Amino acid sequence: MANRVLISMQEGLSEPAWFGKIEPFVNLALQKIGYDNEELSILFCNDEFIQELNKNYRNIDAPTDVLSFENGDEYEDEEGSWFNAGDIAISLETLPKNAEYFEVDKNSELKRLLVHGILHLNGYDHGEEHIEKGVEPDCEMLVLQEQVLKELSDEIIYTE
Repeated sequence: MANRVLISMQEGLSEPAWFGKIEPFVNLALQKIGYDNEELSILFCNDEFIQELNKNYRNIDAPTDVLSFENGDEYEDEEGSWFNAGDIAISLETLPKNAEYFEVDKNSELKRLLVHGILHLNGYDHGEEHIEKGVEPDCEMLVLQEQVLKELSDEIIYTE
């Protein structure tokens, strides 16, 4: 199983201590879901940056937790054939707010945002349904997301 995961920080933001743990976790999540030969990028940013993306691409002038931008192109290089899944942006300022709302630790919330973004890049959508505190999801995407998160519950990536 081979995937390419490119991780970056918004210019001007410092890499958190857990930054190096993102790529191995994402590769593990991709493996659990069954994706192979995918390339995706993840940008960690602040609320101002993600709000601008949200405004420009979704006409919503507010920050959000995670945005996914599907690509869907395929290409070949010396290492083989690749599916360019796309790009994920995650707000480091909204992450702790979500963790507090959902009454989970930041590690669990970061994993949820990563898996959520991966599923969106691969064509999944949840329509108007969102994860709600104390409510079991119905749609295929959110059910799969929660299943993958249960399987990866022991993985620790976010440390302060």
